[in-house]
Amino acid sequence: MKWAKKIGFFTAFLIPAAVITGYYLGGGWNYLAVSFSFLIIPALDVLFGTDPENVPKDKVKLVSEDFFYRFVLYCWVYFQLAFMAWGFYVVAFGTLSLWWEWLGFILSFALVTGGIGITVAHELGHKKSRMERFYSKVLLMMVSYMHFYIEHNRGHHVHVATPEDPATAKKGETFYAFWVRSVFNSYFHAWKLENERMKRKGYSTFSVHNNMIWFTLIPLVFCTMVTMGFSIYSGHIIWQIPAFFFAQSILAFTLLEQVNYIEHYGIVRKEIATGRYERVTPMHSWNASQIVSNFFLFQLQRHSDHHANAIKRYQVLYHYEESPQLPTGYSAMVILCLVPPLWFSVMDKRLDHWKGGY
Repeated sequence: MKWAKKIGFFTAFLIPAAVITGYYLGGGWNYLAVSFSFLIIPALDVLFGTDPENVPKDKVKLVSEDFFYRFVLYCWVYFQLAFMAWGFYVVAFGTLSLWWEWLGFILSFALVTGGIGITVAHELGHKKSRMERFYSKVLLMMVSYMHFYIEHNRGHHVHVATPEDPATAKKGETFYAFWVRSVFNSYFHAWKLENERMKRKGYSTFSVHNNMIWFTLIPLVFCTMVTMGFSIYSGHIIWQIPAFFFAQSILAFTLLEQVNYIEHYGIVRKEIATGRYERVTPMHSWNASQIVSNFFLFQLQRHSDHHANAIKRYQVLYHYEESPQLPTGYSAMVILCLVPPLWFSVMDKRLDHWKGGY
């Protein structure tokens, strides 16, 4: 990749910069990051279009091993920890007063921890390095969604595009119905997967080796400790901290579920035998190669290749023209899926076209 493209992945830091700038400008400026994400980025996607270029096959290994791309992700992890600390400080001692200022700040904050943070956690969670997987868990802890680490890798990637996958939206299913099904079923399925692992290893469900126990408790312990620390320092209980932490968590993982809804809406794999399905290929996920939004999302939108080759690093994910294509990038699609009649009118036609060709 050219240096211009490499540096482009640092654009993700513009979102938290907009949150911080909006807060210090005050008032309606707290919606600056929201406006930037859902007005400016979609407009830039239209202006600059798609980038179908792929890394040449003979250079994939070289580009995959380029430390620069990991460095960007590692920077994000440490930055988000500092950003979260700043968020707690603002909530405890800042100048937010009116309800709509609070709403703008929390919505904007969740765009950082959910829109970018979970994307980085997703990328790191697929890698073999213990450090990268640890970073993934740290990011997921900050949005109270640590079970995603289990369910996504051992559940979703196995069952994607089948009725067994709670994170695959069905044709005609609204996002709101999908949210309920995916959020709760994914959590309970993660318990099921982890309990089965405990059984194979000869441990009790309530063993300290059961990650789901830790993944459920750690965000609660983290929030409690932060609340106690700020409350002791200020001399009174700051109830706004847990309210803020869990509100931004819910909004953050709601954004994740919107992306899940968009990535797999209506796609099904053929059942070749009872309970057995064809191999996952780039034909089994919606794809989008809008150059601008892919910079912000570390090429998450090249989701077709990710599911076919989950271990591949984001910088070498391929664009497949034959994959089902979204009409635009995720920023605009996130808004579209909130309006079911518009979503169905746009996506059902594309889905039927994919089924006819496939």
